Amino acid sequence: MRIRIIAVGQHIADWAASAVKDYLGRFPRGFSVELKEIRTEPRAGQTPARLMAAEGERILAALDESDFVVVLDEHGRDLTTVDFAKSLVRWRDVFVIGGPDGLSPEVKARAKATIRLSAMTLPHAMARVLLAEQIYRAWSILAGHPYHRA
Repeated sequence: MRIRIIAVGQHIADWAASAVKDYLGRFPRGFSVELKEIRTEPRAGQTPARLMAAEGERILAALDESDFVVVLDEHGRDLTTVDFAKSLVRWRDVFVIGGPDGLSPEVKARAKATIRLSAMTLPHAMARVLLAEQIYRAWSILAGHPYHRA
């Protein structure tokens, strides 16, 4: 299985980059999760709509026509970890994390599913770490690995 995380922003805190790298390095052969960073649009003098549109163009260019796209959005569906694991079997392509202003309508329209990681607003770096950990936890559930003990 191959999963990609497409995330807007190329400079995150060292602690978060280290945590994401750690989780993404835990998967066994045959199950890969890759992170693709999309350049954040320069903010100076631009409206949020223009920023999201420019970042959205870069996100859409990174997608393949056949990708099953899951976007992370504050208005997305809440899932338990077990439900996330069950869904991962169907969703196994691309997860998208937007930039500071969110995702463009075009990216949201491309999504086959919309989820949220929390009812609370999360810093971008924390969202990356949490998504990487939840994908790893989902793999552990599906593989019967003892990482998930609930």
